[in-house]
Amino acid sequence: MAERNLDFDSIVNRKGTGSLKYDFAKRSGMPEDVLPLWVADMDFKTSSYIEDALIERARHGIFGYSEAKQPYFESIRAWMKKHHNWEVEETWLVKTPGVVLALVMAVKAYTKPGDGVLIQLPVYHPFSEVIENNGRKVVNNALYLGEDNRYHIDFDDFEKKITQEKIKLFFLCNPHNPVGRVWTKEELTKLGDICVKYHVIVVSDEIHQDFAFKGKHLVFANVKKEYEDISIVCTSPSKTFNLAGLVVSNIFIKNRDLRYKFCKELDVAGTRQIGVMGLVACEAAYSKGEEWYQAMFSYVADNINFTKRYVETNLHGVRMVEQEGTYLVWLDFKETGLSTDELEELIIHKAKLWLGSGKIFGESGRGFQRINVACPRSVLLEALERIRKAINAELSDK
Repeated sequence: MAERNLDFDSIVNRKGTGSLKYDFAKRSGMPEDVLPLWVADMDFKTSSYIEDALIERARHGIFGYSEAKQPYFESIRAWMKKHHNWEVEETWLVKTPGVVLALVMAVKAYTKPGDGVLIQLPVYHPFSEVIENNGRKVVNNALYLGEDNRYHIDFDDFEKKITQEKIKLFFLCNPHNPVGRVWTKEELTKLGDICVKYHVIVVSDEIHQDFAFKGKHLVFANVKKEYEDISIVCTSPSKTFNLAGLVVSNIFIKNRDLRYKFCKELDVAGTRQIGVMGLVACEAAYSKGEEWYQAMFSYVADNINFTKRYVETNLHGVRMVEQEGTYLVWLDFKETGLSTDELEELIIHKAKLWLGSGKIFGESGRGFQRINVACPRSVLLEALERIRKAINAELSDK
């Protein structure tokens, strides 16, 4: 049977499906008629092989407590080896209902209330939330935007923050959301060597690992042998195959002591069980989803290039930060001269768009907007046209 879901230009109506993206604008304080390109899920049907596997399981009609068998791990192992040259072992694997939950478990397992946890703002906003909500302190090694239109790490500050704040835990976003960096081997080695030196545990969020459009994604734990012992690597098929609603993630922890502490926190929280449909979908994705993935990857890459050309040609005062990874494009509006509040007003009420407001990613995100380009080209064009018209109207009024 051939893959059926390769038409990424078709618009799938998601309204009325309980979609967080489409059905909750009003509840979230947005106008009901906004076009949403904010949350990180795709507007594409997933692989038909995943559909078929879920339908077949549903027809069984019994949805009791379930666990994955050997083919589940083998599908993950083969994917990691083929796409990331990473040899994983089954004993390392801990399944969780989501990467954010894994971040929470790591905070609880490896730090105490009042401890600092190091992150690199601007970054995926739950990083800060899980730290603060669990009584720990956010310590920021701020990324900086270089003249090459890419974000970079201040390694001197990174080491300084670790020593000054007595850091035990570091959250790495790899590839980085929202700034779109695919960290190089040199950069990861510098980070890793510092963390080994000071005995810092690294939680590497690699949920976007299959979206490296420039450069090559490197699994942090696989960069150097000694990094395996300090690493909690968080992966999931959810971004790659648009399965976020099935809440399944695969966390790899080689170090036995770190794994024990992590699993103990899962047991305390009562969250060791994964839904059967998430297990079925994950196995089907990694074992049968290659054709769909390659076609989707190519389409999204074209959308990124399309966005870059459009921004450079049509959006006065807007700059697209160099996009290396993820399908979440980081747009810099600072040269428009708009304040943060004025930019919010322009995007939401004039352009009628719901994007990822830069301010939720930290203070350094102000003046930016994150736009999800994993959507049909016509939807992307409509969104960019709305921004163009809103900016032109704003400038003409001044």
